[in-house]
Amino acid sequence: MNYTRGALSMPTLQESPVKLPNSNQPPSVNKTEIERVFNLQKKHFHKVMKLTTAGQRIQRLKKLKEAIFKYSPEIEKAVHSDFRKSEREVDITEIMPSISEINDAIKHVRRWMKPVDVKTPMTLFGSKSQIIYEPRGVVLIIGPWNYPFYLTFAPLAAAIAAGNTVLIKPSEFTPVTSNLIQKIISEVFPKEEVAVFEGDYQVSGALMELPLDHIFFTGSTHVGKIVMTAAAKHLTTVTLELGGKSPAIIDKSADIKKAAKKLIWGKVLNAGQTCVAPDYLLIPNELIKPFVEEAKTVIKEFYGNSLKENSDFCRIVNDRNFNRVSGYIHEAVEKGAKIEMGGDTDASQNYIEPTLLSNVPENSNIMEDEIFGPVLPMIPYTNLDEAIEKINSKPKPLALYIFGKKDRSIKKILKETSSGGVAVNDVILHLANPNLPFGGINHSGHGSYHGYFGFKAFSHERSVLRQAALSSIDLMYPPYTNFVKRLVSFTKKFLV
Repeated sequence: MNYTRGALSMPTLQESPVKLPNSNQPPSVNKTEIERVFNLQKKHFHKVMKLTTAGQRIQRLKKLKEAIFKYSPEIEKAVHSDFRKSEREVDITEIMPSISEINDAIKHVRRWMKPVDVKTPMTLFGSKSQIIYEPRGVVLIIGPWNYPFYLTFAPLAAAIAAGNTVLIKPSEFTPVTSNLIQKIISEVFPKEEVAVFEGDYQVSGALMELPLDHIFFTGSTHVGKIVMTAAAKHLTTVTLELGGKSPAIIDKSADIKKAAKKLIWGKVLNAGQTCVAPDYLLIPNELIKPFVEEAKTVIKEFYGNSLKENSDFCRIVNDRNFNRVSGYIHEAVEKGAKIEMGGDTDASQNYIEPTLLSNVPENSNIMEDEIFGPVLPMIPYTNLDEAIEKINSKPKPLALYIFGKKDRSIKKILKETSSGGVAVNDVILHLANPNLPFGGINHSGHGSYHGYFGFKAFSHERSVLRQAALSSIDLMYPPYTNFVKRLVSFTKKFLV
């Protein structure tokens, strides 16, 4: 894999750092300033943030929400400027979910912060036990370019709710949005509480050299490994929100019309540049033709007859990723794949038409790498066991999508596969429920967040045992007299 969808573009990828427009070019990495701000945040954490009440954290979250509303028009323009994402799609996928995460934290943080009393075993009779949620400390959030605002502000809301100080590294691939994130954060928070550092992989590297208390990274599996390696130096805990090849399965019992509409939406949203976008489709051979016809109808319903001129359809973020995705199509076709729908590309606009491929060779790059574009390979299967075997032959994906009406088939797929999350008869929307953890497994991620799970990701669950004046353990100290032996023998009976 020779690309990264995250905020880092490390030298190991054998690529030069991205050249940003002069008007948005951040200053070169300043390790002295990074260390200065880190030390400020460390002191501020111990003196202020760690001691904040629920009310004080809510006050900060409300201030952040007000700023998002205030700058909503600028957010829409910034993201559109970076990769021609429509203003309405920015509202739906960047602004609204960010506010929803903040609202959920405001509503529940008092309850989340309360110590949790837990049962104490008889062997510790007389004592009381509880779990206290304490903030981790100085945390680093490394944001990606594909949803540059939401995937930075959602973890930020969780980090603030948990009581941390925060360093933010937005993606250099969306420089206009990165500049705006800097502007908003500097208006809402003092540097000792939340600070933004713009720049390329060198800035990320300098930040990860610090003895941080937690790193939250969203991006590719390849760069996730680099982040985890860097974190190992200080044994820093990490949350890795990665990606992979998320499969979709259409069962013979599925409603093809509905399945086509939902799957195509999952591939055209953000031009397929979504970590949980369906990456390949497992479909009975006899359903390929009707699926393609329904997909063509859906594209016309969404964008009319002039998709390329329709401002609602996003573009690929930059030349490098355009060349990568269009290269996948060309290589697959050269190896025998057939374009069933779409296939048009325009390098001058970084435009790739939503594309369906059939007869895709297993050894083609498009079947090995995460696509991260509006292209969907269709892989025929004869029975569910064959489809399940196909899924299990690849690393565990971030998401799995099942379309069908037979409960037995759905249960079989759920039981015999593994993934970060699942949506049945839909795509992507499991992310929208703050009561569900969002995260991957193994190659697709480490840890989870959203709602309470985000609060936990940025908290340390501290075990506390409070001993009473008299306790049963006092009777078991040396010397081990006959009385102690009899007491131990009596206690052991309760362990059977």
